[in-house]
Amino acid sequence: MTAMTPEDGTTGLELEERHSLRRVAGLSTELQDISEVEYRQLRLERVVLVGVWTTGTALDAENSLTELKLLAETAGSEVLDALMQRRQKPDPATYIGSGKVEELRAAVSATGADTVICDGELAPSQLRNLEDRVKVKVVDRTALILDIFAQHAKSKEGQAQVELAQLQYQTQRLRGWGGNLSRQAGGQTSGGEGIGSRGPGETKLETDRRHIQTKIVKLRKELKEMAVTRETKKAQRRKNEVPAVAIAGYTNAGKSSILNRLTDAGALVENALFATLDPTTRRTETSDGRLYTLSDTVGFVRHLPHQIVEAFRSTLEEVAESDLILHIVDGSHPDPAGQIAAVREVFAEIKATDIPEIIVINKVDAADPVVISGLLTREPHAIVVSAKTGEGFDELLSAIEADLPRPAAVIDVVLPYDRGDLLNQIHTHGEIESIEHTADGTHVIARVSKELASQVSDYA
Repeated sequence: MTAMTPEDGTTGLELEERHSLRRVAGLSTELQDISEVEYRQLRLERVVLVGVWTTGTALDAENSLTELKLLAETAGSEVLDALMQRRQKPDPATYIGSGKVEELRAAVSATGADTVICDGELAPSQLRNLEDRVKVKVVDRTALILDIFAQHAKSKEGQAQVELAQLQYQTQRLRGWGGNLSRQAGGQTSGGEGIGSRGPGETKLETDRRHIQTKIVKLRKELKEMAVTRETKKAQRRKNEVPAVAIAGYTNAGKSSILNRLTDAGALVENALFATLDPTTRRTETSDGRLYTLSDTVGFVRHLPHQIVEAFRSTLEEVAESDLILHIVDGSHPDPAGQIAAVREVFAEIKATDIPEIIVINKVDAADPVVISGLLTREPHAIVVSAKTGEGFDELLSAIEADLPRPAAVIDVVLPYDRGDLLNQIHTHGEIESIEHTADGTHVIARVSKELASQVSDYA
């Protein structure tokens, strides 16, 4: 792509807007080692990406469109072309400006694309106007992310959360999409109806808004019932005062790989965006025997749709209610600082900004040392690791142990030898400072929960 720099004056911006859409080099999916028969089986949607650059640098704009390409490929699409336009703000009618729509239409015609994906959340009227002009299906970034979630949700709760988010999104767009749903289907992937129309529930949404609202109420009720089991488990952990550590971060930063390294959890590891939607929680212990839990959570992304945050709020509570957050960052990404900022925006939305946080810079084996050095300067409480090689994990474990909350009560007791059950609880749930076997019993000095301290108070 021709280099573009921000203009200080309005004149330069107007000149930029007169230029045609800029083609972004390198943003096309290269299909390799796929036979013609396999290609027909895949039936990938053929898409053209469109972005509007309003703020930041040209590199920021290209990084955003590159991420959109990865999202599209994760959804099962073949990216044929990518276009970007410099504007002060998206056109209220057609997103990229009515004069430029014809150039987009020409690009769609030349590539044989059946779908246009816009790098932003479009209003119903923008979607409708663009579709009427370019004559193919148009979806926005929000619909694309919802589609990926629909493909990756495996548990009953995850599927219900995704369907709820899709219904909430579509409710506002019935007027924009309802009139031409038969044409919306576009290409097909994995037997579905294409990006924006796949889902674990209904394949296409009825145009009856009342029916959708009824479905939303039903799903919310089901999710509330499903949350009871998780709440029971969390209540048990709180009762035993088992500290909870949440692994959070940008999608595809390596969260599941780090969980596997720390606990041998066997969580799914895949080089794809949003490979993990259903949280995995594993119990492990520190080198001195203190128990704690580690939970892998759904990955975040820039401009994560509000519907997703709302629908997955119960899952994200694993982060909001944790005692410590391991914030995983992809050190090899072109913009790791931008990833950190995007994740912290979600932390703010779920009210998790006050929880202690360790920045874990992953993939150091593939990262630029200069970039890593800059991150460590910006984030002093950071650990550099490689889930692939195991580098840095001893330091990470030490940092976790140091930051875990310590039991509240200090006990100094002599337990009779027939109360091995109490000694076992202290070993399991407490932090032993000293232990000595005497004639009267086991003399223990330790830090434990207030509840356990009350149980052994008779032996003080």
